[in-house]
Amino acid sequence: MNTDNITIAGKKFSSRFLLGTGKFKNKGELKASILACGAEIVTVALRRIDLERHEENILEYIPQGVTLLTNTSGARTADEAVRIARLAKAGGQGSWIKIEVINDSKYLLPDNEETIKATKILSTEGFIVLPYVSPDLYVARRLVDAGAAAIMPLGSFIGSNMGLQTRAFIKVLIEEIQLPIIVDAGIGAPSQACEAMEMGAAAVLVNTAVAIADNPPLLAKAFAQAVTAGREAFLSGLPAKRPQGEASSPLTGFLFS
Repeated sequence: MNTDNITIAGKKFSSRFLLGTGKFKNKGELKASILACGAEIVTVALRRIDLERHEENILEYIPQGVTLLTNTSGARTADEAVRIARLAKAGGQGSWIKIEVINDSKYLLPDNEETIKATKILSTEGFIVLPYVSPDLYVARRLVDAGAAAIMPLGSFIGSNMGLQTRAFIKVLIEEIQLPIIVDAGIGAPSQACEAMEMGAAAVLVNTAVAIADNPPLLAKAFAQAVTAGREAFLSGLPAKRPQGEASSPLTGFLFS
């Protein structure tokens, strides 16, 4: 039994792989992907939720027991993010919220300042807030003070599949911030997810790479396995890199003495 749980806001999860629900070709592939990877937290944009819960409602394809992390996708300001979060809670979607505040239409970079404002307001109201930000130590510290339950720094441009372009900055957050650091955005291959986990990230969130794959369930499973492998490698105490070769067995005293 897996005892290496991740704890967010006092709730334990055995899976450290989070899955987004956008861009899937159909909802059947979405459900199959969630089941294949064993994700226990999935993100859903409020605009994709039909509160009438008919058969095409995305909520009907999310397995029971999975924690729904509603994101504020589409919000351009803190006020808009707060309004989306309140609507989600009023609609019965719970209090777990991923704050996304983006008003940059070219690079889709998060507005860190507005994100801090929204986090402070919503955490005061009892929401479990996971803010999505560009990795910055001072911003992360302010988010801790604002009541964030975890920090979600971007690995690279959202939807880019470019991997850990911000690796060094994420490493600083891992070392300096006591909250879970969940790498989000830009992760395009299981090897990249494994790399994030090897350096000590608490979890990884992936959406685009899985959703647009030829076989989304199979790739989702591969991502989950990579996350587990990376976590175990981190816990093992990876050896330091060396600038030169070092034999694993003695090179002298065998053929010649």
